[in-house]
Amino acid sequence: MRISIRHQLSVTPPPGSAHAVLQLLLTPQGASTQSVESWSVESWSVEMAGIGNAGRFQDAYGNQVHLVNQTKPEGALLVTVKGVVETTDRHGVLGKGGVGPVPALFRRVTPLTKAPVTLYGKYRGSKDSRLDILHALMARVGETLGVIEQAQTQSQMGADGSQSQSQSQGSEAKPLPPASDYAHAFIGAARALEIPARYVTGYLAGAEEGQAPFHAWAEAYDEGLGWIGFDPLLQLCPTDRHVRLAAGLDGLSTAPIRVVPAGDGVSTIEVSVEAE
Repeated sequence: MRISIRHQLSVTPPPGSAHAVLQLLLTPQGASTQSVESWSVESWSVEMAGIGNAGRFQDAYGNQVHLVNQTKPEGALLVTVKGVVETTDRHGVLGKGGVGPVPALFRRVTPLTKAPVTLYGKYRGSKDSRLDILHALMARVGETLGVIEQAQTQSQMGADGSQSQSQSQGSEAKPLPPASDYAHAFIGAARALEIPARYVTGYLAGAEEGQAPFHAWAEAYDEGLGWIGFDPLLQLCPTDRHVRLAAGLDGLSTAPIRVVPAGDGVSTIEVSVEAE
């Protein structure tokens, strides 16, 4: 699937700052499930003041990073990313290739990935295959947090770039947690069972009206297949609708924008994800 993406964000450093440094994790990489068009006028670009002098490097998790310095920033800083990504549906399987740390690193528990024993306790000592356990964990997270229905939904952008989902089933409908909560719960449960799991940010094409096109899911490691994606909010393995952006230990390590000194947070102005 050929997916065209345009994402514009705004970040405001504290008033009177002499300097501000922005870390951007907004560049997708090629993988077994996707390739970024680099030969056309629609190749991936990151635009903001100072981007021409930005430091560019690969972080410890294998993500492409822009480090942008701002001198005496005033008001909101706009960041615009756009480009075209070609995706392939491999039923969530990324495999063992690619760059990044050894899978064992992703057994590390962080404050955001502490899962209650009710999510994973019944699978301790299970003789089922790891793949079967991971699918069961995804279903268990859905049972616990709720699953998105094929109905009207509403979304609201959070300070960390995540978007919350809610069902519109009358005045009694309860809002669903953001996709980041589902990913963190799944990752915490997997790590509690000594299964390496990592947090992934990206884009979702063909989202139902009101759903969040800027999305989050998880990937877990299987000794046979390698890394496999799991989307607990949608209750499926990522398809060619998913564009992978960055991966890390949790939502903090994969935030699309981080700024020092911190200001009023990051807000999304526009996200357009269209399948062509």
